[in-house]
Amino acid sequence: MNVQSFVFNDFSENTYVLYDESLECIIVDPGCNSASEQQLLRQFISEYKLTPVALINTHCHIDHILGNKFVSDTYGLRLTAHKNEMPVLLFGAQTAMMYQIHYEKSPDIELFIDEGDIVTFGKTSLEVLFTPGHSPASISLINKKDQILIAGDVLFQGSIGRTDLPGGNFETLTRVIKAKFFTLPDDTIVYSGHGDPTTIGIEKRTNPFF
Repeated sequence: MNVQSFVFNDFSENTYVLYDESLECIIVDPGCNSASEQQLLRQFISEYKLTPVALINTHCHIDHILGNKFVSDTYGLRLTAHKNEMPVLLFGAQTAMMYQIHYEKSPDIELFIDEGDIVTFGKTSLEVLFTPGHSPASISLINKKDQILIAGDVLFQGSIGRTDLPGGNFETLTRVIKAKFFTLPDDTIVYSGHGDPTTIGIEKRTNPFF
């Protein structure tokens, strides 16, 4: 599995395109919020001759959903996320007004995923982990074959997701990281919703929250 990341919007959010040799791909947390960002994403997909087959939100905070409508409209994809992220998604318009940022209303979540489900594209399979704490029902995606974890805003290089937003809980988040992330092989690469990639081993040894 190949991972292409883009840093989009005023929140410096990481949008991911995951693809393999089949040239099918999935788009995770599209944060593209301007014509130039939308063009950058579309150009990459076109140049690599990829076929998007899924649109997934790890969670539905505003910085991760700003490009949902663009991706859904451009590639004819229905939004996939955990059903309990719907209230967060619906609050997006108010959040955008609060931050005074442009927001094209996201489509509703139509395809629900939860712990243990398998997301597939091409020859690739990713297992869904239920990882709340930063948001009420965040999910993460683990490719155990390639040891790649798409972690959303759960775990960062040297930090963890903030827990002061509605539905956040510090105890829940740290428990989830210990139980579901720190039991993975140390060389598992962690791709987070913001910042640079890290590994499970590095975070177990050096993350100040643990």
